Parts: sequence; C-alpha cells; structure tokens
Amino acid sequence: MNAAQLINQDSGDYEYYTPPFIIEAARKTLGRIHLDPASSETANQLVKAERFLSSQGLGMRWYGNVFMNHPFSRENNPLWINKLVGSVSDGAVFSACCITYAATSEQWFRPLLDFPQCYLQPRTNYFLPDGSVKKGVTKGSVVTYMGPNLKRFREAFAGLGVVKV
Repeated sequence: MNAAQLINQDSGDYEYYTPPFIIEAARKTLGRIHLDPASSETANQLVKAERFLSSQGLGMRWYGNVFMNHPFSRENNPLWINKLVGSVSDGAVFSACCITYAATSEQWFRPLLDFPQCYLQPRTNYFLPDGSVKKGVTKGSVVTYMGPNLKRFREAFAGLGVVKV
C-alpha cells in the first residue's frame, strides 16, 4: 500500500501532538481554550486547555472554546468531526480550531469545507510523547476554524499557510 493512503488506517497509535506554534495561533484566535476533547495529560502540557478529555471525549458534552486534534482512523474520523460540527451547531461550543489532515476527498472531511481553513505549509511534523518530532509526514494538514472571530483567525494563521474563507 502507498504510504499516502494510510491516512484512514488505524495504527492504534494516537499520540501525535500538535506543534506549539499552531496551538499558539489557535489560542490567539480563540482566546482561552476551555476544552481539548481528544487529548492526554502529556499533550495538554502544550495545549494548556482548562479541561481535557481522552478517548471518552466522544461521550461527553463539549463546550466553550475548543481545540481538537483527534485520533485519526477510518472509523473515528467521522465520529470526531461530526461531534465537533454538531456541538458548534447546537451552540454548546462557541468557537473551535480543529487540526486534521487535508483529506479533501474523504467523506469525513466534507463538513469541514463549510468553514474557514488554513492549509498549513510546509507539511506539519507532529510531536511524539518523548518530545521528538515525527518526520516523513505523507499528507498536508489543515486547521479549520468554527466561530465568529474570522479576523483573528486570519491574522493568527496568515503566516502559517493559505487561509481560505
């Protein structure tokens, strides 16, 4: 199998952390990060959300300003994305930044296309729990923004890639 096709495969390894400069741009956009619904204690040392959830996040109520880097897999992608979009739609989540692979042809990605996005350049190399950087990423990443502060999103992410509204 071509390594680029592994985006939807489930390796069982979910501990890939967002680089701090992306989290800082999200913080500039959101203000405070109230909730990281798909995280860990180690990852939250970077995100600094007031509250974080781990794998049980799908079954919990989401609220406030959310930053999400969810565990990728064919089965999980639509669950996490639909939960986030639904939580924004019902008003429980005021604003959110969600980092995913830019898998524009995938069905699970389609709901994100309705929102402003920053297509990050160059490809994002995620951090591992030991602090090292995972090299050789086969897909580009995108941050999707859901919320009322479009100007702050544009300003915070303009230097990180192409912002699409």
